[in-house]
Amino acid sequence: MNPLKKLASQTAIYGLPTIVGRLLNYLLTPLYTYMYTTSEFGDVTSAYAFVSFLLVFLTYGMETSLFRFSQTEIEKEKVYSSALISLLLSSFSFVLVVSFFSTPISETLRFSGHPEYIIWFAIVLGCDAIAAIPFARLREQGKVKRFAIIRSLNIVINIGLNLFFILFCKGVHDSTDSCFKPFVELVYDPKIGIGYIFISNLWASAITLLLLSPEIISVKWKMDLIIWKRMMRYGLPLLIAGLAGMTNETLDRTLIPYLLPEEIGKSQNGIYGACYKVAILMTIFIQAFRFAAEPFFFSQSKEKDSKETNAIIMKYFVIICSIIFLGTTMNLDWIKYFVGEEFREGMGVVPILLLANLFLGIFINQSIWYKLTGQTGYGALLTIFGAIITISLNFYWIPRIGYMGSAWATLICYASMMIVSYFLGNKHYPVNYDLKRILGYLGLSLTLYFISLFIKTELIAINVLLNNLLFVGFVAVVWKKEKNNFKKLA
Repeated sequence: MNPLKKLASQTAIYGLPTIVGRLLNYLLTPLYTYMYTTSEFGDVTSAYAFVSFLLVFLTYGMETSLFRFSQTEIEKEKVYSSALISLLLSSFSFVLVVSFFSTPISETLRFSGHPEYIIWFAIVLGCDAIAAIPFARLREQGKVKRFAIIRSLNIVINIGLNLFFILFCKGVHDSTDSCFKPFVELVYDPKIGIGYIFISNLWASAITLLLLSPEIISVKWKMDLIIWKRMMRYGLPLLIAGLAGMTNETLDRTLIPYLLPEEIGKSQNGIYGACYKVAILMTIFIQAFRFAAEPFFFSQSKEKDSKETNAIIMKYFVIICSIIFLGTTMNLDWIKYFVGEEFREGMGVVPILLLANLFLGIFINQSIWYKLTGQTGYGALLTIFGAIITISLNFYWIPRIGYMGSAWATLICYASMMIVSYFLGNKHYPVNYDLKRILGYLGLSLTLYFISLFIKTELIAINVLLNNLLFVGFVAVVWKKEKNNFKKLA
């Protein structure tokens, strides 16, 4: 198969459960934002921001290490078993320690009175960390269908339980004459409130790990310390890079509640978290691409035209991201109704976050240079550089302009990382990117977006029509410029 077709097909398969799941989760956003206050949703936003940090810490670069050493080691089973045993031991220890200190941790994170939230999240993190290695092996082996099925089931369970507890059980509990009331009283406690979002996640993660049990049980339970040490040396810079990267991605949602007065901070965090979800399509595509691209780039690195392939992929990646950027921003006039009314004041962050994530996607695409050359320390330095920008700008801007400061900090951080990574990559692993087309498409998409701001009318329907005419115009320009290349790939 043409390597670009292979990458596209695998991105689609990896992305299908992610796309469907994220879209369904996106459809849960109205449920959350209409059922809970901005302050309550702020707690949910803050909790998942902390979880993102900890999951990177608990996997400590073992996924990428598995890809790297599976390419070089004769005995792949030793690589897999060493990684899996390592994560089993560290995850189990983490769950025990966090459960023991759940009360002081809950008070520190302002979940006072709910230490059970901390225990639930510790178990979720432990399950997800362990599951990362079987999932990585499925990707490494190209078993995309099994990967997609299990991911899809995780999403279905999580969403199904959210609907069951928050919509069905709460509705029955609040009614006076439902025949389901005796059953609901056995399984539902209104005092748990937003905790049912976390319980749904817990069950989904536990069942996912159970579904991956064939990959876990079949392992040869032998840890090769020599291979493990090499994997750790390779992976630890990626851990630092991952933590710094997660700082760039989620630090804002952990700082907002602390850098503003408590109730204002929680409310602003809820608004910001809800509007962040409106930029979901960009995040979905980048995540799907990331799942497929990492093993793809490693497998293609031995081909003589691998750099040319990388350049072509970058151009099409930017085209798709530009289409997502325009498609979302041009339709914000109606998309905003997916969140509750009190959340809509934050919609101004959406274009900023979309562009920020577009730059992040380009950076991820570029970052393969330091992974292929084994210079993972550069990855750590780049993301630490970004983290310094993120931390500095968030501390400066949040007390002054609230969540808008966080959005701008995210954009500046990812733009800076992308630019610096390009010049470093050009020195150590030069790829001849088609900068003229790439910058041209980015510039055109931004120009059309700014034009849309100046042609707004009082009628939403007219705005949507005019905006989408601009969007269609962009797609037409891309088709005219690229149709011959598209035909070659067909």
